[in-house]
Amino acid sequence: MPEWINIIFRSFLFLVVLFFITKWLGKKQISQLSFFEYVTGITIGSIGAEVATKIEHSIINGVVSIATFAIAPFIVGLISLKSKSFRGFVEGKGTVFIKDGKIMEDNLKKEKYTTDELLELLRKKDVFNVADVEFAVLEATGDLTAMLKKEKQPLTPKDLQMNIAPIKESQAVIMDGEIMDEPLSTAGKNRKWLHTELSKMGITVENVFLGQIDSYGELTVDLFDDKLKVASPQERPLLLASFKKCQADLELFALGTDSQDAKNMYHKNSLKLQKAIDDVTAILIS
Repeated sequence: MPEWINIIFRSFLFLVVLFFITKWLGKKQISQLSFFEYVTGITIGSIGAEVATKIEHSIINGVVSIATFAIAPFIVGLISLKSKSFRGFVEGKGTVFIKDGKIMEDNLKKEKYTTDELLELLRKKDVFNVADVEFAVLEATGDLTAMLKKEKQPLTPKDLQMNIAPIKESQAVIMDGEIMDEPLSTAGKNRKWLHTELSKMGITVENVFLGQIDSYGELTVDLFDDKLKVASPQERPLLLASFKKCQADLELFALGTDSQDAKNMYHKNSLKLQKAIDDVTAILIS
């Protein structure tokens, strides 16, 4: 048998052996390792590579072995795309650690996780009380996904029936004191607008390390000199204050007139403006 065929055979053989060993060791082997497990993994891999190749001083044999190890995952990936069962076997499946608020002890033992390790994974998700968790699963990648109980989940604007503006990607329009024209154009602004905004802040382009336009069209900057303070944009708070002043003026006009028709008109429009204020307050103060 030619040497290169022998190399390919040994490479595939020990690739399969190492796969089954890693699968037997569990998901912890790919998610978190103790010092002992880290050293063990390196040793197993080194032994497998040495036994598989036995390349000694042959560069060709080494290239053949590396190519074999590189091609194998590609072939496995193609098969995985076609077969769900094969994909589940090779890539693994998630393991439920907490279901309906109860820890699945058997699944913990199956994946060789201790209670302390489960608590550590939950703390990484900012969960410090197991009783707050409705469902948690250890993904095939070794990451823990946790869903809090409904009453423990943070409130969202939807829960409060609040209307919020859609968030768009911020555009970096100044970097290292240089204006970036393409992001500036994407944000729908031009250099004249940018210089005007910088003038309001009392700074020049050369002072700016990073400048960004947010989804509200406001410019925020970070300066080279960290000791300098730049005021945050005030357009939205000022606009909200103007709305509230107009609404208050309408109420005053309603109180100050003797005409019942005018009083009704002022009061009616005051209510409309108050509703508009309620709708946009969350946007203008965020």
